[in-house]
Amino acid sequence: MKKWFVLTILCFFIGTTQAQELRVNVTINTPKLQTADPKVFETLKTSVEEFMNNQKWTTDVFEQEERIKMDIVITISKELSANTFEAELSFQSIRPVYNSTYETPMFKHQDKSVVFTYEQFQPLEFSQTTYLNNLTSVLGYYAYIVIGMDYDSFSPFGGEPYFQAAQDIVNRIPPNVASSVPGWRSVENNRNRYWLIENLLSPRVRPFRQAVYDYHRQGLDMMYQDVAVGRAVMTQAVEKLGDVNRSYPNSMILQVFANTKSDEIIEIYKGAGQQEKTAVTQTMERVDPPRASEYRSGIGK
Repeated sequence: MKKWFVLTILCFFIGTTQAQELRVNVTINTPKLQTADPKVFETLKTSVEEFMNNQKWTTDVFEQEERIKMDIVITISKELSANTFEAELSFQSIRPVYNSTYETPMFKHQDKSVVFTYEQFQPLEFSQTTYLNNLTSVLGYYAYIVIGMDYDSFSPFGGEPYFQAAQDIVNRIPPNVASSVPGWRSVENNRNRYWLIENLLSPRVRPFRQAVYDYHRQGLDMMYQDVAVGRAVMTQAVEKLGDVNRSYPNSMILQVFANTKSDEIIEIYKGAGQQEKTAVTQTMERVDPPRASEYRSGIGK
C-alpha cells in the first residue's frame, strides 16, 4: 500500500512537472477543397494540436489547470498544389478571472494569408534557432504571442521574453521565404506578423502593455472584492489606450485589442456611472472607430 502511494505521488509529480503551457484545440475548415484528400486535414489537425500542446515554450512549470486555453481555426482558402495550401488562421486565447467562473478573452486575431506545405503524417518540427518551415514558424510565432499576452496580464511586462522569442522567429525567416510567402515583411502592409510584434515591442506601445496588466490583474481580478474599485482601475487602463493611439496612430495592436475586448468592455460598462461610461466610450470611439456606434449604444448614457 505504501509503495503504491509513493508510486502514485511520483507519477503525479512527473506529470505535473512535464505539463506544457498551452491547451490548444484545432478546427480545420475546407470549404473550397477540390483535389486534396480530406484525410490529410484530419492528420493535420492532430499534428497541429500535438505540436502546440507538447512543445515546451517556456522554462516555467505549469499545472494542468494553469495551461492557457487556445482555439485555432484553420480555413483552407486555396490549394496551390497537391501539398501546398493557402489558409486563414484564426487564434483565440482566454484567461481565467481570479475567484470567479468567468474567462476573459486575451487574444483574438485572424491571420488572413498563411501559405504552408504539409504531407500527410509529416511530423511538425520547430527550432528555437533555425528556420525549418513556414507552418511551424507561424504556429510558434503565435504561441509566443499568446503566452506573452498572458504573462503581461499577470505581471507588468512579464511577456517580454516571449515577445522577444516571437521577434526572433521573424528575424530568422530567410529572405527568399519572406519574399515568397506573405506575412513576414514590413513592406507588405501594416497589419501582418511583422507589425504585430513590432507594435508589442515598440517603446510607444509600453503604456498599452501596462494597461493590459492593470485591466486584468488590478481590475478584473479584483472585481470579486469590489466591482466599482476594479472597474475604476479598468477605466484608467482603457484611457491609456487613448495615449497610445495618440503617440502611435493606427497601430495594429490597438485594433487587435479592440477586436478581442469590445464585447467585454460594452458589457462591463453597462452598469457603470455616467462619468466612466463617457470616458470609456470616448476613448474606444477614437481607438476603434468602426465600432463607435456599438460603444455608444451598447454602453448607453
